[in-house]
Amino acid sequence: MSAPTTKKPTVTEREARQVAEAAREQNWRKPSFAKELFLGRFRLDLIHPHPLPADEDVQRGEEFLAKLREFCESKIDSAVIERDARIPDEVIAGLKEIGALGMKIDPKYGGLGLTQVYYNKALALVGSANPAVGALLSAHQSIGVPQPLKIFGTQEQKDAFLPRCARTDISAFLLTEPDVGSDPARLATTAVRDGDDYVLDGVKLWTTNGVVADLLVVMARVPKSEDGKGGITAFVVEADSPGITVENRNAFMGLRGIENGVTRFHRVRVPAANRIGPEGSGLKIALTTLNTGRLSLPAMCVGAGKWCLKIAREWSAAREQWGKPVALHEAVGSKISFIAATTFALEAVVDLSSQMADENRNDIRIEAALAKLYGSEMGCLMADELVQIRGGRGFETAASLEARGERAVPAEQILRDLRINRIFEGSTEIMHLLIAREAVDAHLSVAGDLIDPDKSLQDKAKAGANAGVFYAKWLPKLVAGPGQLPTSYGDFKHGVDLAPHLRYVERHARKLARSTFYAMSRWQGRMETKQGFLGRIVDIGAELFAMSAACVRAELLRSQGEHGREAYQLADAFCRQARIRVDELFTRLWSNTDDLDRKVVKGVLGGSYEWLEQGVVDPSGDGPWIADATPGPSQQDNVRRPLK
Repeated sequence: MSAPTTKKPTVTEREARQVAEAAREQNWRKPSFAKELFLGRFRLDLIHPHPLPADEDVQRGEEFLAKLREFCESKIDSAVIERDARIPDEVIAGLKEIGALGMKIDPKYGGLGLTQVYYNKALALVGSANPAVGALLSAHQSIGVPQPLKIFGTQEQKDAFLPRCARTDISAFLLTEPDVGSDPARLATTAVRDGDDYVLDGVKLWTTNGVVADLLVVMARVPKSEDGKGGITAFVVEADSPGITVENRNAFMGLRGIENGVTRFHRVRVPAANRIGPEGSGLKIALTTLNTGRLSLPAMCVGAGKWCLKIAREWSAAREQWGKPVALHEAVGSKISFIAATTFALEAVVDLSSQMADENRNDIRIEAALAKLYGSEMGCLMADELVQIRGGRGFETAASLEARGERAVPAEQILRDLRINRIFEGSTEIMHLLIAREAVDAHLSVAGDLIDPDKSLQDKAKAGANAGVFYAKWLPKLVAGPGQLPTSYGDFKHGVDLAPHLRYVERHARKLARSTFYAMSRWQGRMETKQGFLGRIVDIGAELFAMSAACVRAELLRSQGEHGREAYQLADAFCRQARIRVDELFTRLWSNTDDLDRKVVKGVLGGSYEWLEQGVVDPSGDGPWIADATPGPSQQDNVRRPLK
């Protein structure tokens, strides 16, 4: 067996894109509401009537939620976790005892077999008790060992690992490296075949649950050989294997109880039987896992929004200024309205996406990504508005409030805890690009060869013919639609009239598609560099999706007799707020400072504005910007803390 290489992979931008492109799901075998939306087709029939869970799924889910609520209220002390920066061992033991580790695992392996809908409701509940506990359960089940094995594992792997994951073993997902984030083409951790084993060498960063994990999903690069095609490959690895060292438990501005570390692999032997899927399928496994796994973060943002609304309501009614409660002052009241309406819409997005995932009739890769993007951004905004509503008390810690005799409200903590969601599991910027790629897939499928410099003239001619046929049928349909008819969607009028909002969505879906087509015609191969434009296109799609989900949820609640009038009011408020944002985003598609910003950035990097930095001191410490991740034996103590 050869020694591990110390040279990091060097890849061009084009090669990196090719790796990412090869990993994404190429085909659309099922309908997708969001994909159609970006193409200018408002397929309300795909989400309305709102899909519903089976009665037995509801009963099983509600029974567990009741048990979990009792546990959260009696066993989880968020203030202790925040103070000690650690989840107590007895809390984790209790979660294991009630089956929380196996919420999504099939009962035949010892799990609870909850649906995606109830799994997300459970995460929202436990995340409201303490976000670090929610992160532990989510990382274990949404992206850790259970989910990839459920989809891609062999029967032997499921039999060996799923019972452990359901009751006793915590798992972690290891992809990121000190010099590799959203660019997996540069992955440096290697897995070299040696007989019946692979030998792993490398360093992984930000390994959520990695400090306490029993099982790891590790992404490593397998060299190409006569027996295998090589490439980035996924493995299940025992966390106590010889050669594994947890070198650091990382600390963050929020989620103080999270068990996130740096893990080094030095000649770690992993049985070939622990490889998930064939060689080279690791990124596809990761992306497929995230198709539904991404729903866990917005689910916890829903929980945060509900808590923010509760605190805003109670505080704003009790606090008086100038002769009346602050809630009745318009400057504060508008913030409360935003929190209430946005929480309603975000729950609508998450529940709708989750139920579609459970039914498995639709392809929800875009819906889940939009939910993650929208939830993480809106969650932070809601928490920030709560801090503003609370004023100085919002900036003060719960411990300090309690010490001077006031209610210990951790408003500043929820703001710190939620901030990571805009980075976790795909930063907002990466989500914009990922969703944009899926949104223009239909265009690239028929016309991609026209702008590909590597394609021959014959290929381009064929693509041109195909594109002509596609656009001859597609473009005329973007001119007019039901959104221009005043009677469309009339079944959404019950006291409050939501039909105008759905007509707005239909019209602006077509406008969004026309804008995308115009941009592709204008920029062609340079389209992928217009990240500001693509981000706004995606943000418009997210708002239109949220508006659709909010209206459909309001009608569902009305039809069930559950707060229907109030739901219609909240949906109406949200849609009116969202329409203002959409109109602004459309304006900014073509009226922006993108070109000027690029010039300024070049000046900053070239040192033209260094004079602007004068007059301050830099309190940063010494050391490299990126830690050395050269393979080799660890020089540090192992801080792994197994909980068995």
